[in-house]
Amino acid sequence: MSNSSGSALSVGRSLFYLIVAGIAWGTAGAAASLIFRVSDMGPLALSFWRCAGGLVLLLGALALRSRRATAREAGGGTAGTASRTASRTAGESRRRRAVRILGTGVGLTVFQSAYFAAVEATGLAVGTVVTLGAGPVLIALGARLTMGERLGRGGTTAVVGALAGLVVLVLGGGTAEVRPLGVALAVVSAAGYAAITLLTRRLGRDGGGADALATTAWAFAIGSAGLLPVALAEGIVPHTGAPVGVLLLLVYVAAVPTALAYALYFAGAAVVRAATVSVIMLLEPVSAALIAVSLLGERLTAAIVLGTLLLLAAVTGLAFAETRTAVERRREAAAV
Repeated sequence: MSNSSGSALSVGRSLFYLIVAGIAWGTAGAAASLIFRVSDMGPLALSFWRCAGGLVLLLGALALRSRRATAREAGGGTAGTASRTASRTAGESRRRRAVRILGTGVGLTVFQSAYFAAVEATGLAVGTVVTLGAGPVLIALGARLTMGERLGRGGTTAVVGALAGLVVLVLGGGTAEVRPLGVALAVVSAAGYAAITLLTRRLGRDGGGADALATTAWAFAIGSAGLLPVALAEGIVPHTGAPVGVLLLLVYVAAVPTALAYALYFAGAAVVRAATVSVIMLLEPVSAALIAVSLLGERLTAAIVLGTLLLLAAVTGLAFAETRTAVERRREAAAV
């Protein structure tokens, strides 16, 4: 991933990246829950530190990669690869690059901030189910209108099954309280997520897939700038009796479910159909539920088991369908 654009990846590798990203995102909720238990840090301040920490880590990774590429080019080992990479980067128009950076950064900021606000307004269960449930619907509709992508009968069945699994998983306890403001904020969050996915897929499909690490770094830079004022108002430095533990959790949140997961997500989303991406990302609540049961002591219920099975079945079905479609397209291209 480090040296190639998202569009240079195979479908199989892209699906793997997306699965890892979805699982990693699910661990962020558990880490945030632990931070909230031992400190007074608010959700917007946590979101800011998540973006800022991820930005620092990605800038370090980009600097290290640049030095390694320079050393390889000087040694003559991969001069051709470096030349092709530089040519791809130079070939992307300034306008396309500006759209990618601004669109991704703003979408990421809206996605995270509106989601945390929705959770605060209407609770974790409703905020999560509306955000993650509306996402595939908005993405499928947007992909159909803007790119002509069709799910087909099997894809539609998988999306419906995934949404059913998500509802069972999140609302299985039956104690959620629906508040209109929270639902509206969750829909706004889903729209931000859908915009990121559609933009990444559109530019990747058109041959404008940029470096995933660079795209993610720019998105975090814009997100950090947008979140800083509200984080300062909320209280950017937490009060805690366990500063080392909070610091370690913040480093984890910045490294794994942020820097790593978003880089993998942007790389994979440039190749795989947008609706498929949205369903695979529903692995996030599966991962979160399993962590809650195994590490946080929450009770394993029939709703968790059934919802998890439905989601995993939908993700598996779409992954096989996506791979089969890619193989058929390669065969058709070879026959021509």
